[in-house]
Amino acid sequence: MANKDAVILGYDMVSPLGTDFCAQWARAEMGESGIFPLTRFSFGEDFPVKIAGQVPAFDAEPYPFLKPREMAHWTSPIYPHALLVVHRALERAGLEITPDIAPRVGVTFSTAVGGLDAVLNADRLMIEKGRLPHPFTNPNSCINMVGGKVSILTGATGPITAVITACATGCTSMAVGAMMMKQGLADVVICGAVDFCLVEPIVAGFATMNGAYKTKEPADPDPAAASMPFSLGRKGFVISEGAGAVIISTEEFARAHGMDYRIAIAGWSMTSDANHFVAPNYETVNRCVRQAIDNAGVSAADIDCINAHATSTKVGDKVEADMIRDVFPKVPPVTANKSMLGHAMGASSAIESILGMEGMIREKVLPTINCEPDPEIGLPEIQAKAGSLKQEFLLKNSFGFGGCNTCIVFRRVK
Repeated sequence: MANKDAVILGYDMVSPLGTDFCAQWARAEMGESGIFPLTRFSFGEDFPVKIAGQVPAFDAEPYPFLKPREMAHWTSPIYPHALLVVHRALERAGLEITPDIAPRVGVTFSTAVGGLDAVLNADRLMIEKGRLPHPFTNPNSCINMVGGKVSILTGATGPITAVITACATGCTSMAVGAMMMKQGLADVVICGAVDFCLVEPIVAGFATMNGAYKTKEPADPDPAAASMPFSLGRKGFVISEGAGAVIISTEEFARAHGMDYRIAIAGWSMTSDANHFVAPNYETVNRCVRQAIDNAGVSAADIDCINAHATSTKVGDKVEADMIRDVFPKVPPVTANKSMLGHAMGASSAIESILGMEGMIREKVLPTINCEPDPEIGLPEIQAKAGSLKQEFLLKNSFGFGGCNTCIVFRRVK
């Protein structure tokens, strides 16, 4: 039987650290934060959230598919950013989707929150001015339209699905893509996720459910110090935005087309908590990690680094830390990228996977900033500073609202 193992051909991302990949990596390696005062919309003194991770503007001029005329109807920011990272990921992979391979190229690129901003804006116009919605309002808000637009951009005509597992969406898109290839349904899959949910009611809603970091001036620290995964003073996740695209293929396809790859998906697992709508369940996240490691055909001792989910919530970080200590007799270095990026919802696990894979190639581990030891967490292995580390196997954890868990083990092959 032909080898259907998934290999990584290319990736690209935008995040609060920037829109150029190399610049984002450099800032992350320096331990810089992308968290600043919230400016996406205006708000009053009583608004509970005043900081966020915002993706800076980028120059769309070099990209004809992002020209104002082309994007006039696609008002939600999820669309230009999704198309940008997919286009650049394919460029980095050196892959052109020609008509002969298009039927074997699938799409699992998705979003957790989607373009709800378009519906909210239409609702305001109806209330304030009695104006009917723009004809593209519903298409903008349609979750699967992101993958549809990616397919239209690239010409991919293979299987397409909208993977939605909240914060785990990015990782789940890769797991489902790998599944498609194992089933012989595709040779290449465009994976990843995008979320731009810095919209007034969404931000406020995360605050009222006591998940997001709420600003309590003047006692608050500098915004850059607010996201504190695994740390004593953590007070909830900092809401952010971003997009990450990962192009995967079968090893057979990559070799047949002379394509370079240095990382493979060695194993993965998905579990459901069936417990609570937001609080993680220790037993099922534990099982998800163990199954991913088993699926990779390795042992916990073979994992060289853990890229943690680590949202900076009291309960979530504690459950993940307890699970890590149970699964790993000797805990490898642990890094928590949300300390610098904040929580980009469904895009977070795609972005963090990309940073993890880049670290494997560069033999580097990114720092976890704002690290203040918590006796209840008890993880001295948290990487507080960037460091050199050869990594053959990297574990990426992602745990989403609704109890949706996806863990992936990446393997360096070159």
